[in-house]
Amino acid sequence: MQVVIHAGVAFSDNDRLIETLMANIAVLSQQRVIPLDLAQGRQFVKVASDSMTTGVPLPDVLMGLNEVLPDRNTCDRVVLSSDKVFGPRRAAILHGQFYPNAAERIAFLDRVLEADQIELCFALVNPASFISKLLMSLPAERRKAVLGNTDLSNLNWLTMVHDLRERAPNVQITLWANEDTPLIWGDILRTLARLPDKAALQHEYAFLASVLTDAGRAELTQLLEQIAWQDRDMLRDSLIHLFDEHADPAQIEEELEISGWNSDVVSAFSEIYEQDLAALHAMPGVRVLQP
Repeated sequence: MQVVIHAGVAFSDNDRLIETLMANIAVLSQQRVIPLDLAQGRQFVKVASDSMTTGVPLPDVLMGLNEVLPDRNTCDRVVLSSDKVFGPRRAAILHGQFYPNAAERIAFLDRVLEADQIELCFALVNPASFISKLLMSLPAERRKAVLGNTDLSNLNWLTMVHDLRERAPNVQITLWANEDTPLIWGDILRTLARLPDKAALQHEYAFLASVLTDAGRAELTQLLEQIAWQDRDMLRDSLIHLFDEHADPAQIEEELEISGWNSDVVSAFSEIYEQDLAALHAMPGVRVLQP
């Protein structure tokens, strides 16, 4: 069985992916694909995390995970989602890295599920936004400790993905920039569920519609009525243009809450982010989805 793990990251999904897959359960079941609901996904991660921490023997861990996973005789592919796969938010910045325990956790799951094929999928978030949101979500003392022990300018996603490839080389990785998600939402869903390119999905354009102005949503409706499904390249180009023209600033622009951060700091992080994405495009064993 193929076990597809959507690992977030934090601040990138808000449970939207599993909710959309659950809304398309009829289409998925035809392909022998089962999405775990949110509670099941959290239970999967809890069993794995607790077992790794306490040193539970691998066969016993597998028994615990099998209580959550579907019957392998009725399912070829299962999809689960949790932004705690790589670790809790309090450990998302630690030892000068993003999610320093991510590779160890995925390697552990790969050993436990050795008879299954694990696929790892997640979005990356601009470090300026991710760091700001993460720090402000932490208790004051924890936030102070991170700021006192971490050179924020050295934080990058490339290190984390490189560690994942090194520690879990058999795990396939698919990732994308969170900022692109509204434009490639259908591609993300089909990739995780291994659906045909032409499979029709409920709510495929709901994410894009949610970040558009009223005028943009009206134009999106007209656009989807006018362009035939087969004209995928034309539709993609039109959606990108629509997003550029009608994205709602209130939905896509974020205020960074860290004192002293200005546009120069954000630009520096954004430049590192673009360099990471370019390097990941060329990294063996990594697939990057993009508009």
